[in-house]
Amino acid sequence: MLKVEEKQPVVFSAALLAKCDEIVKRYPEGKQKSALLPILHEVQAELGWLSASAMDQVADYLDIQDIEVYEVASFYSMYFLKPQGKFVLEVCRTGPCCLVGAEKLMNHIEHKLGVKENEVTADGLFSWRGVECLAACGYGPVLQIGPEYTFYENLNEQKVDELIEDLRKK
Repeated sequence: MLKVEEKQPVVFSAALLAKCDEIVKRYPEGKQKSALLPILHEVQAELGWLSASAMDQVADYLDIQDIEVYEVASFYSMYFLKPQGKFVLEVCRTGPCCLVGAEKLMNHIEHKLGVKENEVTADGLFSWRGVECLAACGYGPVLQIGPEYTFYENLNEQKVDELIEDLRKK
């Protein structure tokens, strides 16, 4: 069930609105709803997550019902319905990765960062979560780090620690 607590006004930048206009032009007249997924990606890239106000603004922009946006945003795991860290560590938690240590890696990340899954570190830099298959079953455990979604394979605790330290320096 969608639970959205934030209702502060959101203002889309001129650059975001230009991207949205470009995306809508890809679809036939009257079919602007088809642009919903790519527009949600752009909004999330600019704002870091999809607040209720941001989703309402997308609905207004596309001239669709708010609930249509909420349904899509809450269905797909790639959309964040609450604030995330600057860097989101997503660990594959499906069978093949778990067989080679993904669960151990997720426990390590939780202790290393000091936050549970889907929480944000006090400095705002990190959040983490388990995700479904990242399509690298032969190279597990794997994770991707957003917002750019850089992919890392054959991980262990030491490699994850190095990744986290490198990200802290950015």
